[in-house]
This record gives sequence, structure tokens and C-alpha cells, in this order.
Amino acid sequence: MRLYTLTSDLHGELAHSAHNEQFIKDIEEAIGESFDYRESDFSDYGAAGDIIYVRTGGTEGIFRQVFEGHEGARVRLLTSGQSNSLAASMEILSWLNQQGLDGEIIHGSIKEIANELMRYYPSSARNTPSLVKRFSGRKMLAGKRYGIIGKPSDWLISSAVDYAKARKTFGVELIDIPISELLSAVSSQEALGAATRGRPWPREWEGPAASAVEGMSEAKVVAPSASWPQALKALNNPKYGKSLTEKDMEGALQIYEALKQLIAKYHLDGFTLRCFDLLTAVHNTGCLALALLNSEGYIATCEGDIPAMLSMAIVRTKYGKSGFQVNLSRIAGGNFLFAHCTVPLDMVADYCYDTHFESGIGVAIHGQLPVGPARLFKLGADLEHCIDERVNIIDNPYGDNLCRTQVVVRGWADRDKEVGKEALRNYMLHEPLGNHHILITQ
Repeated sequence: MRLYTLTSDLHGELAHSAHNEQFIKDIEEAIGESFDYRESDFSDYGAAGDIIYVRTGGTEGIFRQVFEGHEGARVRLLTSGQSNSLAASMEILSWLNQQGLDGEIIHGSIKEIANELMRYYPSSARNTPSLVKRFSGRKMLAGKRYGIIGKPSDWLISSAVDYAKARKTFGVELIDIPISELLSAVSSQEALGAATRGRPWPREWEGPAASAVEGMSEAKVVAPSASWPQALKALNNPKYGKSLTEKDMEGALQIYEALKQLIAKYHLDGFTLRCFDLLTAVHNTGCLALALLNSEGYIATCEGDIPAMLSMAIVRTKYGKSGFQVNLSRIAGGNFLFAHCTVPLDMVADYCYDTHFESGIGVAIHGQLPVGPARLFKLGADLEHCIDERVNIIDNPYGDNLCRTQVVVRGWADRDKEVGKEALRNYMLHEPLGNHHILITQ
């Protein structure tokens, strides 16, 4: 079998050849043969049984470029469950489905992956009931205004939305806002200086606190200043990222305040942000800002994902609650591990700070969501189909090599567990509506 690879430049630690990875070595041992490594050279791609190993997130746009001219090939996407590889594969497969092209995601235990690789066609999971259904909610967002700050991220290849159709279907106005406006507003906040804004954390703080993981709930909660909307915890020493400084927090809050300026200027009910542009422009991230704004009742999603933004808006209208924009990271049996760095603070039972996962900078959130009933929702980019499923939150892990807030869910307990597990797995691996989904606690 020929193995082709897709790797984002954001993940420099994976620059070495895929054949050095233990994950690949374990698969080769299970199937009893070695791959024919083609790495990133797709010039001869298209033979029966060719495998594309999606090693990281951020590779969807790369796939679309290399796949051009190979539209007749059936696409088999191998994922490890590390570095957002599964989420990227879901976006790619969603795009293929939109083009009427065939494909599948190969994911699971080494044994499950080996079994799938040894046959050309997918397993009988395709015969399970579909969770995708028609969405009926005309005009439910009537009068709402949502901004797209910077264009959608390049890897969201299946998430383009027709603005006119959105207006006709939901009564919503979508407004493009150049990312330069946000950067200008951030610069203005930097010029103001911290002394004029008040501090939402202790002035006497001079360095990282004790570990954020042990006794997380014991971290000091700081009363808000007169200008601050809510209390924030004191800074802590991240479990995985670099030590956070007062300057990191100031920068994260400057992004928050700049976004509030744009909300006021354009009379927005929410927005989606092309957040990765902030990494190089201001050396910080929008994670904390989005966590705060969502908890204040705005709709705030990242990566410029318009379907995710509309999904979150529908969630707030339909269920009256904040939603958490998540990536699916791993599937293990009937457990589905979702993760992201921007969980709304009004959803969590407890939280601490870490850095943004992919870049290792900025201020992101590791939150713990209440265990128990929840929902998983996503509106497709066609604005006509959705998934709206009851699930159970069963765990809040905090592992390395994933976005900082991590949550494990299972299918709803009232349904046949085997059918529920297989239906949800089939949806994720064969008919996903893009990569990001919205998780709502009950």
C-alpha cells in the first residue's frame, strides 16, 4: 500500500518522515507489511488502495490543492487522533461529499485500522441509520447581525456559506470585517496601557502560581475592576504550555476589548474570527476573548467558521445556552473525545489557564464541563441539514497533544447503546458536516 502524507507547517515537530512514527510502525506490524512511502509527493496518487495519512490539522487546503486532477480516485484518510488529524479529515470528507466524491476516514484502534486497510471498501457501518436530518428553523435568527472578522481559515474547505441564502433562510445579516480593523483596535488598546484599564488579576502577582492541575478549584478568584464584566482567576502555571506572564494576560484582554469595540461599531450579536492570523500579528490568541464573550451572551467562534457560528447562534436561540465549539479528536469504542481551547466560562464547573495548543502561545482555557446529559449540534454549510443528538459527558481529561479543554462523550443512555455508538461513529467517519461541532451541556 502506498502511503501519502499531509502535514501542516504549524506542526514542525512532525517534519520527519512518517515511517519513524510508532503509530505507523504499529499498523505495519498489524497488517504484516510495510507501506510504500510517498510522503507529500502526490504526482502518481490515485491507485486502488492508496492511503492519505492526515498527520495534523490545518491540512485541508493542502489536500484540495494536491487532489486537483485526481477526482476519480476514491479517498481513504488515515488519522491517528493526534494533533487534530481527525478533525481535519472530517472537513476533507465533508468537502468530498459536497463534490459528490467518495471517501472514508480510517480511525480507531490499531486492530480496527488494520482491518479497514486490508479491504478497499468501507465496513458495514454505512448501513447504520443516518444522524443527518433536514433542519427546519426559518427566520429563527431574524434581525441578528454576525461579523466575519477576516475570511474563513484556509483549511475550512467545506464550510463556505451563501450569504444571500442565509439571509433568506434565517433572516440573518452576515457582515465581512477586515482583520486589519481588529489589529488596529488591538494596537489602540496596547497604546492605552494597562494602568488606564484596571486589572482583573492581582497587582501583586509576580510570577506563575502553583500547578493549575492539583487543586484547580483552589486557585484565587479575583474580584473584577469597575470596568471588568466578571471575575477571573489568577494566573497559574500551565500543565503543558510555557509559563504565562502578566504581559500574556494583558495581550489576551486587549484582544477581548478590541473585539468588543467591533461588536459595538457594527452592532453585532456575534462573530467568527480568523484567529490564527493573531499568532504572527500580535503574538497572542483569541482563546480567552472568545471564552469571555460567549459567557457574556455573544456568539463567538474561531477560525472564521461561519457554519459553526450559525450553529452556535441556533443553539443559543433554541436552547438558551452557550455552546462550546469543538473538534473531534479521537474515537475509542463508544467514546468520542472532543477538544478546543475556547470553552465559554459560563459552561464550566472549574477552569485554569494554559497556552493555545497549536502555537504554544497566548492564554487558552482548560475547563471542566459537568458530567451528565448534553447535546451535539451542527448545521451544515448548505444551511439545510444538521445533526442534533443527545449525548452524555462522561469525563474531562487533560492530555498532551490536544487542544486544552477536552471532553469525552458517549451516545445517549436511553437509546440502544450499540446502535447509538455505531450511528455516531458512522456519521463522524462517513458523512460529517465539517469538522467543528457545538457541544451544549444540559
